[in-house]
Amino acid sequence: MDLQNIGQKLKQARLKSKHTQQQIADQCGISKSLLSKIENGQTSSAVATLSKISETLDVQLSWVLDGHPETDLVVLPKAERRISADDENMGYSLELLANRSRFSRIEPTIVHVTPKDFNVRHEPYTHTQDEFIYIVEGAIELYYDGEKHYMEKGDTGHFKGVKPHLFMPVDNDGAKVLTVFIDD
Repeated sequence: MDLQNIGQKLKQARLKSKHTQQQIADQCGISKSLLSKIENGQTSSAVATLSKISETLDVQLSWVLDGHPETDLVVLPKAERRISADDENMGYSLELLANRSRFSRIEPTIVHVTPKDFNVRHEPYTHTQDEFIYIVEGAIELYYDGEKHYMEKGDTGHFKGVKPHLFMPVDNDGAKVLTVFIDD
């Protein structure tokens, strides 16, 4: 186990949650000194203790222990990106543009909108993230909160994901939409 990596991840999670070492230590039933040593990679700790800290910080223990450090740079070559469509009836497929950090507040994605004759989706979606969109190719009708907006290549939009919305194709060419999901 890489104690430095584990400590760095726990400290990063604690700072993101805006808690002090004392607050987390009190919630976990450990001393502030022990938490400080763990965060600084100066001591190993029982998995049970790491589990308590992870749970308190609302992060997966598997992420803390996975051995992959958080980095400031995420590079994902085109050849390694995958387009996923779990259900043909969704009306789109997704291409994740970066394997985002656990603490990143944005998730860039290309949404491939299904051509009109093949698109059977008519029910709008909602989600907790805000969304910024840029039409890369083609055109769509953005249904948003009961209103319809025609958008074509080069157009942009920004909206709250909690309101019902849907990208509908306008023709059989489909469309590509750069979508950036933004967490609060």
